[in-house]
Amino acid sequence: MHGNRRATPGARTARAGACALLAAVTVLAGCRRGSSDTAGETPTGPNGCPAVHATAQASVLRAEQTDVPWDGPTTGPGAVPRKTLVYVAQTMTNPGVAGVAKGVREAARVIGWNVRVIDGGGTPAGLQTAMSEAVALKPSGIVIGGFDPNATSGQVAQANRAGIPLVGWHALAAPGPSRRPELFTNVTTRVEEVAEISARWVIAHSQGRAGVVLITDASIPFAKNKSELIKKELATCPGVKLLAYPNIPIPDAGSRTPREISSLLARFGARWTHSVAINDLYFADAAPAFRAAGKNGSGPPYNIGAGDGDPSAFQRINSRQYQAATVPEPLSLQGWQIIDEFNRAFSGTPASGYTAPVHISTADNSAGTTSWDPAGYRQAYRTIWGR
Repeated sequence: MHGNRRATPGARTARAGACALLAAVTVLAGCRRGSSDTAGETPTGPNGCPAVHATAQASVLRAEQTDVPWDGPTTGPGAVPRKTLVYVAQTMTNPGVAGVAKGVREAARVIGWNVRVIDGGGTPAGLQTAMSEAVALKPSGIVIGGFDPNATSGQVAQANRAGIPLVGWHALAAPGPSRRPELFTNVTTRVEEVAEISARWVIAHSQGRAGVVLITDASIPFAKNKSELIKKELATCPGVKLLAYPNIPIPDAGSRTPREISSLLARFGARWTHSVAINDLYFADAAPAFRAAGKNGSGPPYNIGAGDGDPSAFQRINSRQYQAATVPEPLSLQGWQIIDEFNRAFSGTPASGYTAPVHISTADNSAGTTSWDPAGYRQAYRTIWGR
């Protein structure tokens, strides 16, 4: 379900009351948390960060707004006919990668193009094979779906020599065109903004007193950079302690995450109050371990995913089952943007330069939906393409 989701005045009032109550409960819990606490400490005392907390709280309130109008492109070239794309996926078990692929297919049907998806299986050898197959098909364009193009540098060079434009999704740390590697553009939210708001949610939610586990995949430069930025922002609050920084490759998340979570629970116990993961899928795999340990689905630990906002993440959030929030990528929108960027490449015009804004989804503002997208993008792109 997409589009603009407006909260009613009653819902806003109820949400405000719930937030106030949650803040009060968190303050009281924070006074008891940790063996070094004393009876006189408060969240704004020695282990808090009142100024940082105030800034974080303001940022989170802005990011939670749901009345977000379309601020992307409204002009561009009309549809170029009869094009074929290959979407090379890092792994289709990554819900973000799969969600963008779905958006690409949907938009391709509207503009009148064909799309083939090739799954790289999440391994270097698999990605190289998938990219070799994609180049051999001689398509009009290739999508680098969620992996570092430098891992397939030989195939990228072949595509460049053949004049096949490449558009990345989460392929590089920054959005926009790239010379090395040569990509027409890279579609993503700004990783700095995603990392910052994820960390600030922890600071705001915990009243500046938290014990945090930060989960990353160091094999993906984009993910590693994101987690390092999260770590840096968490460190701005002295009352927030990074307890552990586990590295779990996304393709191994299903097997490794439950064991890692069980180990961390045994190690840190009640000191572990919050978690941040570079991808929501870790919390799907963590849920059985939390459940086996007798943890309540509504926390603690309170878990936020710094991407990708797939439907299963929203389901966990809405049912309050081991995930409290996500900073979702607008996956469908980004699929449509990829098609629009290719259309610009085929027309000889520059990339759009559009970057979607960051957003935080919780049970209080998602209205029971299973995705997040700004309003109006489908009609905007249809108008641009003349479809």
